[in-house]
Amino acid sequence: MRKSNHKSQITNHAFAARCGGRIAAACLALLVSGCANVGYYWQSVSGQLGIWRRERPIEEVINDARTPDALRQKLSAVVRIRDFASGELGLPDNRSYRDYADLGRPYAVWNVFAAPEFSVQPARWCFVFAGCVSYRGYFSREEADRFSAELAAQGYDVHVGGVPAYSTLGWFADPVLSTFVHFPQGEVARLVFHELAHQLIYVKDDSTFNESFAVVVEQEGVRRWFERSGDVKGRESYERGRRMRMEFARLIQTHRGRLDALYRSRRAPDAMRERKRALLGELEADYRALKAGWGGYAGYDAWFARPLNNALLASIAIYAQRVPAFEALLQREGSDLTRFYGAVRELAALPKESRDRQLAAMSPANDR
Repeated sequence: MRKSNHKSQITNHAFAARCGGRIAAACLALLVSGCANVGYYWQSVSGQLGIWRRERPIEEVINDARTPDALRQKLSAVVRIRDFASGELGLPDNRSYRDYADLGRPYAVWNVFAAPEFSVQPARWCFVFAGCVSYRGYFSREEADRFSAELAAQGYDVHVGGVPAYSTLGWFADPVLSTFVHFPQGEVARLVFHELAHQLIYVKDDSTFNESFAVVVEQEGVRRWFERSGDVKGRESYERGRRMRMEFARLIQTHRGRLDALYRSRRAPDAMRERKRALLGELEADYRALKAGWGGYAGYDAWFARPLNNALLASIAIYAQRVPAFEALLQREGSDLTRFYGAVRELAALPKESRDRQLAAMSPANDR
């Protein structure tokens, strides 16, 4: 028993020493955030500490005789994916995705999205490190639901969505999580590439820019990953999933544009609500028609099982709206990632209005 306690003490001391700087930074955020945000920041700090307590170096987990073979194989693939990210894609070479944490829950965080009843523009919240973003993340589903209910009571359309991973934008080393490690290899790779892209380039107060850039990095990264590995079956499965994601995103963008036109029409509120319900019904019908060509795939059915509203549509649009522009930029740069990153940094340095104008000009005509 004494041996077990001694080992626990060593582990706790090591954890405290490793996290000292992290905790100091988190506490600084609490001090400068103002009283109105203290509760939110505290749950963020507590949730992040909970993840750090579960972290172990991936190599240690792989070499642990108690590790299930399935997890060992998944983590071995992550090591190769992580090395590829820095060695071949020019993404940050740091401690991120070198450790593993078993969270014992289905998602890392739950994001709350909100939008006014008659607007497609999502509400935004501003934070010390990340700037202003179009969602608010919680480590507890109950707390996310509580905040969502408060917003709904104020008349907002709301949506709570679980996400398997998030980025601390390079402030801390992000671990591989149990919430995504068992995904198919292409999905794990795209998630790691996506989150590392946020560490490479991130513009405060522009969620759509950041997410669309990271989506294009993940797509190009996974394409190269499968090209290198020669996994034809894995590549075909990933490409099928990517095609369906793109088709779904275009569907959402189309109907979001129709809602935007409605909200700008200045109809009376009751007439607006009636037409809004009709347009959302058309969206659901168009989804069923789209799904008919997917060979039985029903991955988005759960999405449509929720109440359709502006916030739910915004949760997709944030990730997709500028993807065609960044794809065009990558093509313009000859698929050279170094040149692409340089061009994106130039855009990132512009005022938002100028940045949006240039990105719109790069988009295919039907995506503007």
